[in-house]
Order: sequence, then C-alpha cells, then structure tokens
Amino acid sequence: MKIGKLAELSGLTASRIRFYEAAGVIKAFERTANGYRDYPSEALTILEIIASAQRAGFSLEQIRHLLPTGQGPWQHDELVKALKHKVTEIEEMQERLNQNRAQLLVAIESIENRPADLDCSGRKEWVLGRLRENGVVPERKKGSR
Repeated sequence: MKIGKLAELSGLTASRIRFYEAAGVIKAFERTANGYRDYPSEALTILEIIASAQRAGFSLEQIRHLLPTGQGPWQHDELVKALKHKVTEIEEMQERLNQNRAQLLVAIESIENRPADLDCSGRKEWVLGRLRENGVVPERKKGSR
C-alpha cells in the first residue's frame, strides 16, 4: 500500500510515517519501480501500536526497542517488563499529581479565607503560615527571616 493510503487509514500524516521510518521505529520499506514506498498491511498495525504506546507515555526510543525487528518474534518478557515499569511510573506520577492538587487546594483555601482585618504583610504571613502547617511550604529554618 502507498504511504498516502497508510496515512489515511492510520490517521497519521505521511511525514509522520516517514519520520518513524527515519527514526528506525518502523522498518524502511522497499520502493517500487516508480519510486513509491510499498507498505505491507501489517504496517498499519505497527503504527497503531506506536500511537498507543506514545499515548501511554513511551518514548520512540523505548518503542523501537520493544518492537520486533524485521519479521522476528516479539520479546514478550521484555514487553511485559516494560509495561509493568510504565504502570509503576504512572502510579508514581499520579501520587505526585495528587499531592500537588492537595497543596494547591490548601493554597486556594488559605488565600480565599484569610482574615480581612490583617494588612497586606499580615495576610501574606498568615497565608504562608497556613501553607507551612499543611506542608505546602517548608518550615523556616531557625534564625532566618
């Protein structure tokens, strides 16, 4: 199949497909006598796997190492290991994002509910105190202002 048809079926641009080829993520395909690339039907499957892996957070380099070379078999053990590692990375990222969200909510609540009778400097110190109490801002070292 020609690159235009592959692009249409995959939802990718022809330049993206060429980029994947140049990056070694998909193998370079033979050209026909008139110079067109001729892609086998399994190229569509590989492109779908690449797109899915990128959405899951894999880099092109990681994907390249996980895909079978040529007509070789999939390295199932390596693939499962990489997938499990990615799940762990995502779980760690989710934990960091949850902590960031909680910190931001404390900051918002502290700013919105600050005492009105304090001057600007007092409000700032009150908000910072609340943020320190909740671990959003580190405690000041003794002797520092």
